[in-house]
Amino acid sequence: MKLSIHLALRYLRSSGRTSFSSFAGKLSIIGLGVGIAALILTAAIYKGFEDTISNKIAGFDGHIRIQDFLGRPIPNNPSGLDSILFDFALKHPDAQIKSFVQGPAMMRKGLNAEGVILEGLNGKELPAALNKIIIDGNGQLSERTIIIGKRLADEYQLIVGDPFVVFDLSSMMDITGMKRLTQFTIGGIFHSGLVEYDNSMVYTRIEEAQYLLNMNEEISGNIIYLNNTDFQSSAEEIESHLGYPYYTLTWKEKHHTLFKWLAVQKLPILLIFGMIALVAIVNIISALTMIVLEKIRSIGSLQAIGLSRRSIISLFLVKGTIIGLVGSIFGLTLALFFGWLQMKYHILSIAEDIYFMDHIPVSFDFSQILIIIIFGITCSLLASLWPTNIASRVKPAVALRYE
Repeated sequence: MKLSIHLALRYLRSSGRTSFSSFAGKLSIIGLGVGIAALILTAAIYKGFEDTISNKIAGFDGHIRIQDFLGRPIPNNPSGLDSILFDFALKHPDAQIKSFVQGPAMMRKGLNAEGVILEGLNGKELPAALNKIIIDGNGQLSERTIIIGKRLADEYQLIVGDPFVVFDLSSMMDITGMKRLTQFTIGGIFHSGLVEYDNSMVYTRIEEAQYLLNMNEEISGNIIYLNNTDFQSSAEEIESHLGYPYYTLTWKEKHHTLFKWLAVQKLPILLIFGMIALVAIVNIISALTMIVLEKIRSIGSLQAIGLSRRSIISLFLVKGTIIGLVGSIFGLTLALFFGWLQMKYHILSIAEDIYFMDHIPVSFDFSQILIIIIFGITCSLLASLWPTNIASRVKPAVALRYE
């Protein structure tokens, strides 16, 4: 085996002027490296999109919401539901559980008015996931303060500290003429990149929202924020204890159409970029075949001095493995380098209105990287089988006929 490795490296490193096969071998390594890099970067960009959208949506909607099956208000902390949430909190101490009130409202600033979704949360501040996207002011839920999105603020030229009025839409249709309204002060401005949320979501204390939406001591439901990603099993755990009329809704179920679309895109994208790697595999077959043809006399000489057929087979299989290993490492290095550049400097930008983010995200999954590298090495090994078969059939008498 040591002799096979030594000869394989010697053939690949050959620098003679007429050694075109050696040059082709190096090109096959570069080609495989580019193909592997393309596959790794494609998988990383897809995962980056999925993770970025998931984190943003989960930040707004929470991982799990508990609501009434018919969308009716829920009495604040009913005993049965309260005990279920208490038991869940004991089992999951990292979970953050908040009551919420949500409904349509209208904001007014001067002569301008805009429909918004008003959400009131209990507690003194926004959940950690929303606090991270505050770009001005803070996420404190104090009396008569409201937190709005950047797009809404830009559209109406609002800044932290500005006052504006919020009306309950249902009260505006009341025949008694009694309208529920509150004047708020902007306490914070968030920016997520999700146009739907940045344009319409506003947050305040749950007490303010209950008054505006005429819900008294009732709530719309409960939101559960989790630190782990296994939210589906947690939802099933809660669902098993809930009875009618309550049910659980995860953020992924709420936006299942979007994530189904992402899942449909994954396979075709990987197949298309995988074709680059397959082209590189063809180059490996060509390079190894040229090495066999160029070194046919050397192969005959090796057999003449006693090198077995098995050793010849081993020699070219080692060559294919070396090309696959070196090419895969080269591709991994390229992918990590360009991925790091994009993550640090955001070189490739995209339209935030369309893609929910202003630059192409990159998120490496090392289990995926390992699978791609194994794929590259395996394909290189398989690609070397045909040239190896040609080399193993070389007869010393024929190879050395004119020597």
